[in-house]
Amino acid sequence: MIATRKEVRLPSLFIANLMLNTGAAFMWPLTTVYMNKMLGESLTTAGAVLLVMSLMMMVGNYIGGVLFDRWSPYLTGILGAGISLVGMILLIFFHGWPIFAILLVIVGFGDGISLTVGNSFAATIKSTSIRKVFNLMYIALNVGVVIGTLLVGYLLDYGVTLVFAVTTLCYILLFVLMLTEFKVDVNSTKSERQENGQVPKLNLQAIWWICIMVFTIYASYSLWESVLSVHMTNLHIQFKDYSFLWTMNGFLIVFGQPLMNRLFSGHRLATQVGLGVSIFALSFFGLIFASQYSAFVIIMIVLTIGEMIGFPGLPAWIDGLAENGSKGKYQGMYNVAISLGRAIGPLFGGLMIDYFSYQALFLCVGLAMLLSLGCVLVSHRRLSK
Repeated sequence: MIATRKEVRLPSLFIANLMLNTGAAFMWPLTTVYMNKMLGESLTTAGAVLLVMSLMMMVGNYIGGVLFDRWSPYLTGILGAGISLVGMILLIFFHGWPIFAILLVIVGFGDGISLTVGNSFAATIKSTSIRKVFNLMYIALNVGVVIGTLLVGYLLDYGVTLVFAVTTLCYILLFVLMLTEFKVDVNSTKSERQENGQVPKLNLQAIWWICIMVFTIYASYSLWESVLSVHMTNLHIQFKDYSFLWTMNGFLIVFGQPLMNRLFSGHRLATQVGLGVSIFALSFFGLIFASQYSAFVIIMIVLTIGEMIGFPGLPAWIDGLAENGSKGKYQGMYNVAISLGRAIGPLFGGLMIDYFSYQALFLCVGLAMLLSLGCVLVSHRRLSK
């Protein structure tokens, strides 16, 4: 197989990531509502399906990284996009119980592969600053979330079949892009990395601490997608007002991220990530006292500012630390940490609320993020010395 270019074009990478995240954004908020209201399944069953989907996404993350390094980056991308596409096409015609859950898990597995492949291809781009590349990837993610969450609410009124059909269009475009735009020659770069040997021990320790921190961040973030909706409605805040917070989050990132990129382009990644994660974590302490909708709006704005500053630098930081090793493997670890956090977060949140309180939950996750950030910065300092 002859590659046509040395690296994937940035616009193609951006659109592929946009399509993947738009498709995923259609499915995540839909699953619980569809299973509970239309299929008549319990919230526990819906939560279990999302947990299995997240776990299969983790498996996909890992397999995607291994296949990217050891097999073919191009064919791995086609495999991931193809699995998701087949699952979505079948969902158009078969979306009863339990086939809906089975196909959703298959789509999650394919998405896991595609996420790691996208990050790994991004890490091979040499013509553009790696920070700029991952910043663009992050903007694509959030534009996808805005498009998906905005459209799914309107399309669901016309039937779930239409939602699955529109989602399938996203995966068709993703598959076509993988087929036509990702046939690039990364073999020379891969060979160079493998010949240089293993990732240094201190670098590897730093990568592990970053992944642990990423796990705590996304376990905490998933609470906004799960228990916060219940918490806010218990405070007599309408669900549509809760949904607006996510739309606001997406628009703030889409329009604010370029500004943050300019402000922090001259700072070290450790400084940028440390500041951003600190602001993000501190926002959860505000949730302990929030009872009015205006307080939740302010907290979401603070959280989003922290997210914009800190999150885009995380995969770029891991990429720099994995300088002598197989980068697909470590981008896979990063995505596994995200998926594991999303899988465990709602379950942990439910247990904390059942046995303690919302306030105890927010305090616990805020402290966990700050503690893991401290470990990351200590590891980075040891590495710097």
